[in-house]
Amino acid sequence: MNRFTISLMVALTLVALSATPAAAQQSDLGGGGAQERPWAKGVPADKQAAALALFRDGNFLLKNSLFPRAVEKYREALKLWNHPAIHYNMALALLNLNEPLALHQHLTESMRYGEAPLDKDKFERAGAFKKLIEQQLSHVEITSDAPGTVVSMNGQVLFTAPGRYEGLVRPGKHLITATKEGFLPTELTQTLLPGEKASLPIKLYTSEDLTRYRRHWSAWKPWAVVGAGAAVALAGGALHMQARGSFQDFDTRIVECGGCIPSQEVTDLRTRGTSMQQLAFGAYAVGGAALVTGAVLAFINRPQAYQINPDEAGTPEGASVAPLLGRGTGGILATFRF
Repeated sequence: MNRFTISLMVALTLVALSATPAAAQQSDLGGGGAQERPWAKGVPADKQAAALALFRDGNFLLKNSLFPRAVEKYREALKLWNHPAIHYNMALALLNLNEPLALHQHLTESMRYGEAPLDKDKFERAGAFKKLIEQQLSHVEITSDAPGTVVSMNGQVLFTAPGRYEGLVRPGKHLITATKEGFLPTELTQTLLPGEKASLPIKLYTSEDLTRYRRHWSAWKPWAVVGAGAAVALAGGALHMQARGSFQDFDTRIVECGGCIPSQEVTDLRTRGTSMQQLAFGAYAVGGAALVTGAVLAFINRPQAYQINPDEAGTPEGASVAPLLGRGTGGILATFRF
């Protein structure tokens, strides 16, 4: 027996102890005219009699705790006559079979015409049963406005949009899907808690709607490396020009003195030119390496396309906030993307 069954049965025990099936008396299912009994309208007498016989058989099985067989008898009786008392006794049998959704449905049908087809005590008891079950189940509302969208839950088609579905479901994880030609399938996994009321609007997205772009680094960083490399290379060019000027001055001074032995001042011109030339070559090497590195980084850092989940489509880049109705536990899930 799972946790849901245990919690449901514990919640219903006190009420169930005082529950008795609707009596299989002719006064319960028969008697009176159709105007006095709207639940008998359009049901021929022979079908009423056959339903009454099945109803009595079901009550015998119910009193002897043969619940699955009792359900079968009541189900056959309902095919003949949709009587509130049959629904009521069907609900009593289902109490022991862990079918809360069917149980709630039959209790609702048993109360459809008020107290008249049952009695005051049974009508009030049915209301108490129904209230307890609703506290153990989850209430969900699913809507979609996109025409032609097929919306399903747990593999069962609910409706074709525009439309909505509203009803009770077992607590736990549920998969809601929506499909439409020309759009990506939308899948929403929602965990619902007992007594939870969830409103789930379904939206569809194209591939373009869900495509985002990201880089490894900020776009300016590779280009900053390129810019720094270019600056160093330009500085190397300036040094190279100065070295050239020093060599030209040295040559000029040697020519002027007719090939004499150069003085220290003239020799310094050549030495300075050599030093500047070496610095220029070093700057070319460093600047060139930076330029290549920056170009490679810029290529690596080009925008990369990726797809987000449909539930992230309306969330600004960098943060994702989603309610948790039980994908988890109750609260809010916040996800940050860098």
